[in-house]
Amino acid sequence: MKVDLHLHTCYSPDSNSSLEGIVKRCQKLGIDCVAVTDHNTIEGALRMKEIAPFPVIVGEEVMSSSGEIIGYFLKQSIPKGLPPSEVMARIKDQGGLVCLPHPFDGFGRYPLKTSDREILVSHIDIIEIFNARSIRGNFSAQARSYAEQHGFLCSAGSDSHSTREVGNAYVEMPAFDDSEGFKIALGKGQVFGRKNSVIDRVATGISTLPKRIRGHRHV
Repeated sequence: MKVDLHLHTCYSPDSNSSLEGIVKRCQKLGIDCVAVTDHNTIEGALRMKEIAPFPVIVGEEVMSSSGEIIGYFLKQSIPKGLPPSEVMARIKDQGGLVCLPHPFDGFGRYPLKTSDREILVSHIDIIEIFNARSIRGNFSAQARSYAEQHGFLCSAGSDSHSTREVGNAYVEMPAFDDSEGFKIALGKGQVFGRKNSVIDRVATGISTLPKRIRGHRHV
């Protein structure tokens, strides 16, 4: 399976990607599974799970009080602004997995603060070692080194905010049925990816500005 483990839909305030558009893009590229990780909501992921002809992992990119944390295999949304320890506890309480996205990319991103990352290291399951939206390649090298040092599973995702970016990064891995099977499969996976276009990133920021000003989660 080719699995894009980090993407955003129109249920995120900074994306206008329709669910139908993402499905079509995945089918065109041969992406077999996605993790929908909208900001501070699982509403889009649940809806995608209903309409997609392929497996969908219900995820959420939660803005904790100390940076962003992704939860996979969630059943309930986790509100933003909680301490990172509480966010991780709520993910685990749902039988979910804790992933740190773009952990060393501070250029306009919100990685979990280093001090909190080290305090909570035993609660982390996965490190995102390739994020197609990160500008500098050395972030990936740092993330891979950190994951190897601590024995974490490694993930990759397009972090797409437009349909054109979907599938720019993915993990090729065996099929799985649940979160435990996912962990085993991810451990056997290989990461592939290329950087998202800076032009697409700027265009997405401009196109979603009215939506973000209004405070709408989706259109």
